Amino acid sequence: MNRNSGILAIALLSPAIILFLVLTIYPLARVFALSLFSTDYGFEGATYVGIENYSDLIAQRFFRTAAWNTLVFAILATVSEVGLGLMLALMVNGKLPGSRFVLPAILMPYVLSTMVVTAIWRAWFHFDFGYLNNVLRSVDLPAVEWLFNPDIAMLSLVIVDTWQTAPLAFLIILAGLQSVPDEIYEAASVDGAGPRHVFFEITLPLLLPYLFLAALLRSVDAFKIFDKVFALTGGGPGQATETLSMYVYRLGFRFFDVGAASAAAIIMVVISGLLALIYAFKLVGDKK
Repeated sequence: MNRNSGILAIALLSPAIILFLVLTIYPLARVFALSLFSTDYGFEGATYVGIENYSDLIAQRFFRTAAWNTLVFAILATVSEVGLGLMLALMVNGKLPGSRFVLPAILMPYVLSTMVVTAIWRAWFHFDFGYLNNVLRSVDLPAVEWLFNPDIAMLSLVIVDTWQTAPLAFLIILAGLQSVPDEIYEAASVDGAGPRHVFFEITLPLLLPYLFLAALLRSVDAFKIFDKVFALTGGGPGQATETLSMYVYRLGFRFFDVGAASAAAIIMVVISGLLALIYAFKLVGDKK
């Protein structure tokens, strides 16, 4: 019976295992193999260089700048999205008047495609006719080159990403808030606890796993940001908004240095995997 159950389990899992091997393991293995060669396309005519591609990348200022930009974007985007998601979740969970209309409005940006989102924000960021600069001019403030000022372009990308993806953090945190039993708040009210005490001593500690999950998902997604950068700034001005994903794209599809691009991609995979492992160990630790 046990043997038959094992065979049945393998038979049921085999389609998923095959898809995982074909769509995940094989591409990763091929990219890793390419990262050990100097090549402009594939293995034909490639020259084996070992870890030279990795050492060259680390020595390159452009790669380090792209890595730093990616780190800055991931931190700013994650903090802003989780923070905004927490505020919105507290408002909606607190029986905000008209929440049945507010909830769809909050979720609307998340269901839009990235190209639609970037088109909207490109219009809003327009120097002469954009909504944001018109608001600034209406209060006698100077217009801003949102996408062309090296000091502001990264912040502009963070604003766009926050507007689109903060609803995901909002949903996760709202689910956490609604999972807290009302009896806990009733007991705290009987004991005379004020709103500040309830939030910091009851709500926030119970929300930490949800906040951690939202932060992990958003940080991993923000770390591999490509589409918004490609559509809004192209990595510019200069290299002010070039992320690792844009750097890999530029190496592989503009300069056809597939070996170096593969090495950069493997570095991204390793960092993303480490972020996921942090959550996995945290989850296992909480269960113990």
